[in-house]
Amino acid sequence: MGFFDRFSAKKPAATPRASEPAPVPVSEPSPEKPAAAGGVLPQLAAARAKLVAKDLPAAMAIYEGVLAAAGDRADILLTASADLGTNGYVRELVELIAPRYDAERHGPGPGLNLLQAYLAVRQPEAAQHLLDLLFSLNRAELEERLIGFSRAIAEMSVADAAAPDVAPEEGRISLVSISKPVWFYGLESHADRLLPRAEGRQRRLAFAQCALLGEQNLMERATKPEDVVGRFTRGLALWLADTFSASAGYEAIAGIGTFAPKHFALFPVEWTADNIRQLNESVEGGLDYVVTTALRNRNADYELVARIWEVKKFRELKTFTARWTPANADEALGQFHQQLRTYMEWKPRAEGDGLAYTAPATPLPYILALGGSLGLFLSEKEVIPADHAVNSAEIFLKAAQTNPADARAQLALVTAIPRLRTRGANVDDAALTHARTWLASDAAKSAGVGEIVL
Repeated sequence: MGFFDRFSAKKPAATPRASEPAPVPVSEPSPEKPAAAGGVLPQLAAARAKLVAKDLPAAMAIYEGVLAAAGDRADILLTASADLGTNGYVRELVELIAPRYDAERHGPGPGLNLLQAYLAVRQPEAAQHLLDLLFSLNRAELEERLIGFSRAIAEMSVADAAAPDVAPEEGRISLVSISKPVWFYGLESHADRLLPRAEGRQRRLAFAQCALLGEQNLMERATKPEDVVGRFTRGLALWLADTFSASAGYEAIAGIGTFAPKHFALFPVEWTADNIRQLNESVEGGLDYVVTTALRNRNADYELVARIWEVKKFRELKTFTARWTPANADEALGQFHQQLRTYMEWKPRAEGDGLAYTAPATPLPYILALGGSLGLFLSEKEVIPADHAVNSAEIFLKAAQTNPADARAQLALVTAIPRLRTRGANVDDAALTHARTWLASDAAKSAGVGEIVL
């Protein structure tokens, strides 16, 4: 296990920020309207190069000089805000653009960039004021997008009202990176048969813990033993990372939130470009793609939104939506899983290159089992309290029974049993019998784990 050390903030703003539902992180300058002419354009190019090189002070000095001479030009504000946002410097974007921006004179482009920056740094009041100015422009083509911003601001305001100020130490969010399938931990001696070989350039892909939109008392719920919904938010990221770890050409990880003092985090708002930048900078070598998800529950009607982000340009590539009720959850999740694999060009690894992949027939029990596996693993590492993890084999047995052809679901049960025993939990006969029967099967021998004794 690796740790994404440790993103923190000076206040609860470390919680991933609300994202606007039509989230191209920044507006790019139009090719028909270059950023500036004459001596200004080379200066803007130089500032952009400084940002890419992470020399922020030098870039800001250039911007200050250019804007002092030509700050009324909308194309310059647009270019500067786009470059700062694209490189993840949203706080600096606010500091530079907000004192200079005038909606009537500069138009909506810089304003949209500034509006998203306000959301990223959790300033809903400033965002609402700017949103009102943008609505006053009466631009029909912007209406749908501005309505999306309005919803995001409202959700942020509700979330902030539900989370009173806490001490800086208590408000610190950390991310745990799970770089291997969570069912693998405990089977390290079988790595040569279970894990794929890392050969050549792999596309690096991260799946962020699912956000919960419109839920109540998330801060309080996060301090208690995990519930089914919280387990789902973590298990979903683990399932998708597990899936793409088994794909040729990909190296996948899951990013899971924890809160100080030690317990899991629940995220009330979606991730934005600033969070993605932080995540990217925490990974050696950086990431190519990040997938964020958000779940909303309305009277047991669930809606899941997944966004695929290209990290290099901090832009959204694709959005997928899945809807289900308890009666058809497995069907809907299976379709969502297939759509994501198709779009990302998932393809199986060569035979013998890691454990062969089989998509679960009933995804929901498997997702919950993976979330439970993570709880057991992290409680063992003292990242979360022992009493916050599951204390029986029930969810692991259900996942294994409902996915008999999926070796991963069986291994989740196999690795859970020793951890439950270590905790002093009672592992019932049904779970032991199922696990032992599978370990004696040809499928377990083919996977290279048939000699394990429980």
